[in-house]
Amino acid sequence: MKTGTLELAAMNCHHRFYELEDFFSSAKQNGYKFVEIWTGPQHYFMDYHGYESVEKLKKLEEKYDIKVIGICPEQTNPKPNNMAAKDKEMQKRVLRYFQNAIDVACGIQANQVVVTSGWAFFNEPVEEAFQRSVEMLKKVAGYAESKNMNLAIEALQPEESLIANSASELKKLIDAVDNTALKVCLDTGAMARAGDFIQTYFDLFGDKVIHAHFVDVDMEKEITHLAWGDGTRNMSDDIRNFSQNNYRGILSVECVHGKYFAKPFEADRQSMEIYLKQRALPSL
Repeated sequence: MKTGTLELAAMNCHHRFYELEDFFSSAKQNGYKFVEIWTGPQHYFMDYHGYESVEKLKKLEEKYDIKVIGICPEQTNPKPNNMAAKDKEMQKRVLRYFQNAIDVACGIQANQVVVTSGWAFFNEPVEEAFQRSVEMLKKVAGYAESKNMNLAIEALQPEESLIANSASELKKLIDAVDNTALKVCLDTGAMARAGDFIQTYFDLFGDKVIHAHFVDVDMEKEITHLAWGDGTRNMSDDIRNFSQNNYRGILSVECVHGKYFAKPFEADRQSMEIYLKQRALPSL
């Protein structure tokens, strides 16, 4: 088996102080054939009322010969789109928001929509928020199933949510939802923080792992979602682990650290350069 056959996708999270077309342009210049779109409103506006025309994304795909492979909606605190929302009116808005995200993904013929467990209030039992998350995910997954679209749920870090941080907690949530449209996004940042491994995910989920947020991590400083080369992980080893488990998805480089905001294209270039070096390694 040859390592490096898996492809990287760029993400626009750290391009938030640039226009969306600047992101597509730099992705093209840095050799990316795929992108995942984070729906920051300055790039692609979407809320519970509606969303921008998908033609905006299609035109950029065509102009730069780059495929949008996934939609990553805004959904962490303080964003209002909390899968475990408590307020009844907010729950209605959250459902409609994720239905819109699914419609956008279908319109652009993407592979998946990334979702999370949502988060609990600190002054309530986590179990209550867990159950709200299950109920909302059932509704969202039911809609995704009706549209023949996959959801890919990722674990969150402890400062983001207490509902599902580890692979085992994520499995408990997925099992409770019990819908085949709900699959898994392996986020190597959340994975490392939880003390899990790539193999942990494949042992638990097998081919349900359809997507990955593929980032470097500095565990000594507990900093995740770094450009490759800015942490301590070994990309070659990680890609080998994905390949040995017959992973068929794309690896999205999800940089979110503020130090990349001024020159995000340099972070993307750095990750791609390391990827190209490991792809040149001999077959296993």
